[in-house]
Amino acid sequence: MSDIKKMNREAPEAQSADLMANNVVALKSLFPEIAVEGKLDLDLLKELLGLSVAQSDERFGLNWHGKRKARQIALTPSLGTLLPCPAESLNWDTTQNLMIEGDNLEVLKLLQKSFAAKIKLIYIDPPYNTGKDFVYPDDYRDNIGNYLELTGQTEGGRRISSNAEASGRFHTDWLNMMYPRLRVARTLLHPEGVILVSCDDGEVANLKLMLNEIFGEENFVAQFVWKARQFSDTRANTNISTDHEYILAYSRDDGISLKGVGRDESKFANPDNDPRGEWMSRSMLGLATRDQRPNLHYEIREPSTGRVFPPNPSTGWRYSKEKMTELISEGKVLFPKSDQGRPREKKFRNEMRAEFIAFRSIIDGVHTADGTQEIRSLFGVDLFAFPKPTELVASLIEQVAGEGDIVMDFFAGSGTTGHAVMKKNSAESVGRRYILVQLPEPLDPSNREQKVAADFCDKLKLPRRISELTKERLRRAAQRIEGESPLLKGDLGFRVFKLASSNIRAWQPDVADLEDSLLKNAEHLVQGRKEQDVLYELLLKLGLDLCVPIETKTMAGKTVHSIGGGTLIVCLADGLTKDVVEELAKGIVEWRKALAPAVDTRVVFKDTGFADDIAKTNMAAILNQAGISDVRSL
Repeated sequence: MSDIKKMNREAPEAQSADLMANNVVALKSLFPEIAVEGKLDLDLLKELLGLSVAQSDERFGLNWHGKRKARQIALTPSLGTLLPCPAESLNWDTTQNLMIEGDNLEVLKLLQKSFAAKIKLIYIDPPYNTGKDFVYPDDYRDNIGNYLELTGQTEGGRRISSNAEASGRFHTDWLNMMYPRLRVARTLLHPEGVILVSCDDGEVANLKLMLNEIFGEENFVAQFVWKARQFSDTRANTNISTDHEYILAYSRDDGISLKGVGRDESKFANPDNDPRGEWMSRSMLGLATRDQRPNLHYEIREPSTGRVFPPNPSTGWRYSKEKMTELISEGKVLFPKSDQGRPREKKFRNEMRAEFIAFRSIIDGVHTADGTQEIRSLFGVDLFAFPKPTELVASLIEQVAGEGDIVMDFFAGSGTTGHAVMKKNSAESVGRRYILVQLPEPLDPSNREQKVAADFCDKLKLPRRISELTKERLRRAAQRIEGESPLLKGDLGFRVFKLASSNIRAWQPDVADLEDSLLKNAEHLVQGRKEQDVLYELLLKLGLDLCVPIETKTMAGKTVHSIGGGTLIVCLADGLTKDVVEELAKGIVEWRKALAPAVDTRVVFKDTGFADDIAKTNMAAILNQAGISDVRSL
């Protein structure tokens, strides 16, 4: 028998992170006594938690039909993979950005091992609940198969029923779609990370309750109001123009604050050559009436003239009488020439406590029309309805993400977030990364709302899918930014990956002909898949970055890949006979020694690549003797 452990489809290494198992491990580490004969003693856990456990079924929160299933779906590992598509990518060899086509729930699960706690900012603009179809149905038994059918990638592609308000499930369907995705997304957030979710009046109340449950009410950061409409809506039936949308912000952990916005430096000057440096003047009026703060209502006197200035009866002064006296003595109060004027404070630049002032919770100055104009300028036509403008998303990115941080958008749509990251990086010479996920939702030319987009795909000879437009927007945006900044050294590329079923075949025996089933399942890898496909599934399932460097060498006539500087070494070649194995094993040992990885190396072979068990045993023995003990086969 060999010492090479086989990785089948049911092995933990062949699946995405098991969030439920991780929760169990965390509970056992906190309360080891609750683990009894492989099960958790919940009654004992309740005793240990004491008064912290709710004793009643009546509790505050948001409940709806299907919530339990939505929670179950979030905890179910994915058996899918992401297939690399270099031909559809831009600057594949050098870029650190990702554009992934697929059901975002499955993709989020697949990214768990590689990107858990690494995403600094998640911004999403999910489908608003307008009563139209959702193309995000979930089936925890076979979500990959369901996804392929719904997106028309298998025969019998279908649409799900409309989410009409009259169905009685208007809010329920939207909540069931959002809940598992937000639940899984939380585990990807960096400890200092923030998630921002755009929403309208239709679901903002439910969304806030759901986010309170998933992220914790204590991690609520802000509810931004974005003035999305520039001009009044004269068609509104209620005669009320709804000009706003919301952006809810939650942090992974409490205590997170945004960066703020830079001060207006143009306000600082030094016209009187004050040796203390540049200054600006600001009002010293307070915000409280005499009844509210009587200590802020007093007269002040100008030392040189004796003029007296009474407080404003409705606001008083900004400071107490003692503080005001101190400022006057230090020459930090500017008295007006006119008796009708108001004294102002002389505030020096070097006395400012921070470089930034607060980011306002009401966002104005950038509107939906700006996003529409951006799409029109890139494509020549209006391909998307109400796209978010890059300036809006860029202003939010600036508040959270800096050099080396990752920004994610798993409802990528028109690709605004990726465009905004590139644009912001270019303006600031900063290296942020982005990860976009977009469903390859089919575009129907018979649908009036989708006809322009479908026709545009036909014009470019692209499949009629929204994700194709997302990629095309990224290409065109990168070209424009490069044209505007030809000396820019930033990352304007992206790697494309597509969701698919695993490269590792499931055991599916034919009871009527087991012998034939054994022969068909001797090869554990799906026929037609490329070696590169398997390599990237290994990266995903073993927790390596999808943009990690891959080096390739030929040893004993066989192709060998080193991933992540020797963290993972893979050989998927056939014909590993007894004679080949010795030379190949020695080559792997020497290469690993030269790479000198900081962690133990895992070596993976294709199980059917070995000619027999003798070759497999010899390979394991040579590698083990050289200190490489983690040897697997697919």
